Amino acid sequence: MRLLVLNSGSSSIKYCVLDMADESPLFSGKIERIGESDSLFVDRAHFASADAQEQIEHRQVVDHATGLSMIFDRLRDNEAGSEYPFHAAAHRVVHGGGRFKQPVIIDDSVMEVLEKTIPLAPLHNPPSLSGIKVTQRNYPGIRQVAVFDTSFFASLPARAYRYAIPDRLYREHNIRRFGFHGISHRYVAAASASYLKRPLEKLRLITVHLGNGASASAIDKGLCIDTSMGMTPTEGLVMGSRCGDLDPSLHFYLARTAGMGIDEIETMLNNQSGLKGLCGCSDIREVHKLADAGDERARLAIDIYCYRVSKYIGAYVTVLGGLDALVYTGGVGENDPVVRQLICDRLSVLGIALDHKKNNDCTGKAGAISSDASRAKVVVIPANEELEIARQTSILLRSHKT
Repeated sequence: MRLLVLNSGSSSIKYCVLDMADESPLFSGKIERIGESDSLFVDRAHFASADAQEQIEHRQVVDHATGLSMIFDRLRDNEAGSEYPFHAAAHRVVHGGGRFKQPVIIDDSVMEVLEKTIPLAPLHNPPSLSGIKVTQRNYPGIRQVAVFDTSFFASLPARAYRYAIPDRLYREHNIRRFGFHGISHRYVAAASASYLKRPLEKLRLITVHLGNGASASAIDKGLCIDTSMGMTPTEGLVMGSRCGDLDPSLHFYLARTAGMGIDEIETMLNNQSGLKGLCGCSDIREVHKLADAGDERARLAIDIYCYRVSKYIGAYVTVLGGLDALVYTGGVGENDPVVRQLICDRLSVLGIALDHKKNNDCTGKAGAISSDASRAKVVVIPANEELEIARQTSILLRSHKT
């Protein structure tokens, strides 16, 4: 079976077509900076006997629907005009609300529920829904599956997912912690167990997904028991443009003293905060450049970013009752040895220590970066959300053969 996987972010689309017989990629690519004048479109055709053939274009992609149409046109070109270059489509959907705790085959009733989840993830669920609708228009009748970031956190105990607010708000409006990046956390937990050659069911893991969005999860015997993101993806760690944890009364203070409205505050916390709010730049690679040039705001931004991560790791060691391995993933986690070092430097009291050479040499690949003296292993595992989505989708479709 050929399976198309669409992973739509707030300003990006990643895609791939996999042959699920051996999980090999046939086509893959991404569109970044959607909505900007210099959008980036990268398309790769994979061949068994050669390296991937890559095409790179810089052109304006005004919205996700336009980007998806470009992807479908390219897939048809790659397949010499084949009308159906894949047999089913799978979509990453960030928020499943309280309804969806497992992948689901998409129909009208599912779409109706997903439309209602938009306020819970306003930056992410609309692009996913756009992907479903554009796929249906281009490939009517094809089976589509939604795989949810929130489903990995269905195992959270009530003490971790409940907020200390009036009980009726939980009962009537399902206000609780849902958690996000679950597809990534699930994948790297299993991959790290394989890398360490230990059963996942016997490991206590802290997985840290660091990218433009960032989250940490405590995983005990393969089940997540706590995670940093909350009812929405805004809670938790400092991110590229999201604030992470803050005093909830800040909203009221800004409304009263700065005259800010609810929508304005929401936009500020999601799009103008985090690293961007602290130093004017959301890309940590650029923040490093500013810091190296002596920008004190950038240096402080990096310090706050790493400090928050180390606080969560320390808390989760307590939650787990110990730690077997700390796992870094995501664009920053996989490629930024400076951030990894700054975080782990604060964890020496827990017996966690890095091997500086291993840490500096490990970028964009799996590897152990802890020293021999470290009480817990520290490993880097590259994220592969698309493969995890494909695996979950394949299992679901096999169980619903028609």
